[in-house]
Amino acid sequence: MENIVNLTTINKSWFFLKTVAAVSTVTACVAPSIAIAEDLPSVNWRMQALWDAGTTPYEYEEKFVERVSELTDGKFEIRLFAGGQLVPAAQAFEAVRAGAFQMMKTFDGYEAGSIPAFAFTSTVPFGFPESDQYEAWFYEKGGIELARQAYASAGLYYIAPTVYGQEPIHSKFPIESLDDLDGKKGRFVGLASTVMSEFGVSTTGLPTAEVYQALEKGVIDLADRGDLTANFEAGLGEVAGYIAVPGFHQPTTATSYVANQAAYDSLPDSYKAALEVAAREISSSLRQHILAQDTVALEEFEAQGVQITHLSPDLIAEGRPTAMNAWRRAAGDDELANEILNSQIEFMQELGLID
Repeated sequence: MENIVNLTTINKSWFFLKTVAAVSTVTACVAPSIAIAEDLPSVNWRMQALWDAGTTPYEYEEKFVERVSELTDGKFEIRLFAGGQLVPAAQAFEAVRAGAFQMMKTFDGYEAGSIPAFAFTSTVPFGFPESDQYEAWFYEKGGIELARQAYASAGLYYIAPTVYGQEPIHSKFPIESLDDLDGKKGRFVGLASTVMSEFGVSTTGLPTAEVYQALEKGVIDLADRGDLTANFEAGLGEVAGYIAVPGFHQPTTATSYVANQAAYDSLPDSYKAALEVAAREISSSLRQHILAQDTVALEEFEAQGVQITHLSPDLIAEGRPTAMNAWRRAAGDDELANEILNSQIEFMQELGLID
């Protein structure tokens, strides 16, 4: 285990340096082309965010649309709407596909039931423990191209991920071992739902907005919702007295910038590049912000009387074989889902995470 931790630390630093260099290079290429393109058209899009207005993730979506405007000299404007403001969150996928609005921020796992590949482009339970590793899979191991193949089948274009760290488990009971999960009711989505059911959890895919009430009324015993800061802002400490970190169900997280294919195709190349540059910048800045704020949020939860359990790497290693079996079942006989999963497993082996 010590060797794995050392390898992870080395790779984490290396991937961060490559990320910074890549973003700098792309920005340098895009900015001049935008600056000299005075005859480019004015374009106005609408985008629905994943989160409520006023939350930290929403503030970073505001930074995203501002950055796109800046990179295009104000000619490409994206009007941002909060999650559920244009259509209910569960309907955003179909709304963007139909062209009701041009763009959304989403969590791919919501649609994994219809497109199995999405199970692996949102998180890998008991998988990559470091967000830099997961982002490296997207940018260095062909993950973005694979995600684009998955979305293309639905008439949508995958622009880029926002990758950040673990999401905790909030519960009404202490979690000190995997056996503590058996017989409980929990809110999990995508691949996390499949994996958690293997540990005896009866899962439901409630919308994010309903998690607080479900915990309050005892409809569920435990839940995934968002990062620690977002969950504190949502008041989960008032209805769930325990937190388990890291969240083995979602050790790293990817949300996605997704556009209507026809709308994306109609954009000038420099506007397409601006979307990708802004997306990668936001991924890095939000991840670093969450990393810094996690300790603050934990202190705030503890001040509320919430009990924090820090799970050991041994417990996560113990659960990984069961999770890997669930990965295979989730991929089923879907060719693209298996291609994505095999690619991720190969990279985890290269990192020394699994044999």
